[in-house]
Parts: sequence; C-alpha cells; structure tokens
Amino acid sequence: MRIKITWPSGEATAELRDTSSARAVWEALPVESRAQTWGDEVYFDIGLDLQLEPDAVEVVDAGAICYWPPGSALAIPFGATPASRGDECRLASAANVLGQLTGDARALATVGGGETIRVERTGPAV
Repeated sequence: MRIKITWPSGEATAELRDTSSARAVWEALPVESRAQTWGDEVYFDIGLDLQLEPDAVEVVDAGAICYWPPGSALAIPFGATPASRGDECRLASAANVLGQLTGDARALATVGGGETIRVERTGPAV
C-alpha cells in the first residue's frame, strides 16, 4: 500500500505495512488536516480512533509513519523530538508503526505548523 503525503512546499511517498491499523488508515484515505510540529516531527489528526497494537513503540526510525492514539493522529518523526535522548526519534508516547517514508525523511522539515497536509493512496492495496 503506497501513499503520498503533500503539503504546500513539498511531498513524500511511503509504503504501509500490512497491519490492522495501516489498513484502517488506508480505508480512510484521502485525508486532509492541519499539520503540527513537535521538534523534528510532523503530526496531524486523521479522525480515526484506533487502539495500540501489541508491537507499539516510542522510539522509531526517521521517516516512520506512525499512528498516535492520544491525538488520533499520524506522527512522522524525521529527527529528534523534545522527548528524544540524543538524536533518536522518540514519540511522546507509544504508537503503532504503519510504514516508512521511501525518500529522505528530512523533506518534512519544510512542513510548517498549521499548513494543510494531505495523505492519499498512490498504489494498490495488498
């Protein structure tokens, strides 16, 4: 499942894993929301109420596409956040890892808080 994420000054693509949370997000696409930033992380409400999966984590790779239940949000870290220890990508709390950006995660540094961000399908479902 491939997705495209766009914002006024850029775009990125990602591959989603085959998990129940990733499939739920896929079915809800396309979505538009207002981006928020937290250190080197972009997150935005997608209007879904999903539960944590058994393999939910707080520390992820840069560019991980995560569902963060407390905000009903997708969270995509591209570097350190205020919760990080060193240069790790640490989320505010545990999240479901849905997939991974396919390009340079630092492209997200151009997303400004309050900007419209859109996520849509670009490839077939699994």
